[in-house]
Amino acid sequence: MLSWMAWTWPTAFVFIGIFSAMGVLTLLEIRRPGGAERKGILRLTTTRGDRLFITLLGSVYIFLAWLGLIGMPLWTPLGLAVLWGVFCFWKV
Repeated sequence: MLSWMAWTWPTAFVFIGIFSAMGVLTLLEIRRPGGAERKGILRLTTTRGDRLFITLLGSVYIFLAWLGLIGMPLWTPLGLAVLWGVFCFWKV
């Protein structure tokens, strides 16, 4: 049924991670409505969802740049993407 796409465990983990993050943000929004707006280092007023989007977008760019410039393996860009996510939720 899903043979048209090459589903692998790493692909599944990416989607599970994204949907889990969205679920956590939904629970946080239910618990504390308002999105925790704040102005960060970029001088943008962002909510938790905005910071998740910036994190995911930046992570994609990190992985694409790594693949284009260096190639495999992808453990180092994974670490950089996690650090980027921590930075985004802490300072952006």
